[in-house]
Amino acid sequence: MTGALKRVLVRPPLAEDGAHWREHGWRAALDHAVAAAEHEIFCGLLEDAGAEVVVSRHDPGNPDAIYVYDPVLVGNEGAVLLRPGKERRRREPAALVPPLVAAGVPVAAELEEPALAEGGDTVWLDERTLLVGIGYRTNEAAIPALQAAFPGVAVIPYDLPHWSGAGEVMHLMSFISPLDRDLALVYPRIAPVRLLRLLAERGIDVVEVPDDEFESQGPNVLALGPRRALALDGNVETRRRMERAGVDVVVYRGDEISRKGDGGPTCLTRPLLRV
Repeated sequence: MTGALKRVLVRPPLAEDGAHWREHGWRAALDHAVAAAEHEIFCGLLEDAGAEVVVSRHDPGNPDAIYVYDPVLVGNEGAVLLRPGKERRRREPAALVPPLVAAGVPVAAELEEPALAEGGDTVWLDERTLLVGIGYRTNEAAIPALQAAFPGVAVIPYDLPHWSGAGEVMHLMSFISPLDRDLALVYPRIAPVRLLRLLAERGIDVVEVPDDEFESQGPNVLALGPRRALALDGNVETRRRMERAGVDVVVYRGDEISRKGDGGPTCLTRPLLRV
């Protein structure tokens, strides 16, 4: 998750999405013109970092579809279609098949009932270690399903906190983002003790997110490469702490595409190739 990002899938906000913000649990209605402009600048930053940006316009009328990290998980053999715990997102994995295949990414596996899993609950610690959060969006049945989809990979589950309940997003990546093979951004107050111990055992240092920047998506950061990060603008202290740890940080404005839908830069991207 921290190799140089060379190819990435995105889905811009569409005009049809705006009417459905309430039913998808967004905080406010989208201003489509502003959202489209924010997303275009966001894609420009990805390109400036050296990534080829693959644009899909799948699933019109679903504002959550811009968060392409959640419906699929990409491994060495191709894409694994997940089964989102948020019921209104269940059609997204199938809708992503045509753009993935067109981009040269085959479908390697698909999760089926009773498994539920969202990409935001998955973190590749390394090529052979997949961390999975168990909460309201990803269930226990996802663990054997992911083990079958990724043979030879250690799938390690962690219970997630209740926090504000099932109505709000609490993913594993709500409090951890890898920054390099030996560095991660973490909000430790709600991180499982076993996870913090694993990071220490693996020699992974932690940059701590301050309390007042957790709910403004301070921990949600996209690695553009080793110690290169793309972050939502506004979390000033988190950015300072990353920079003190030697991380080169660029920021984007995401009042529409991130804050209203609770999805940061990781959520807005599905990396297809890292080197």
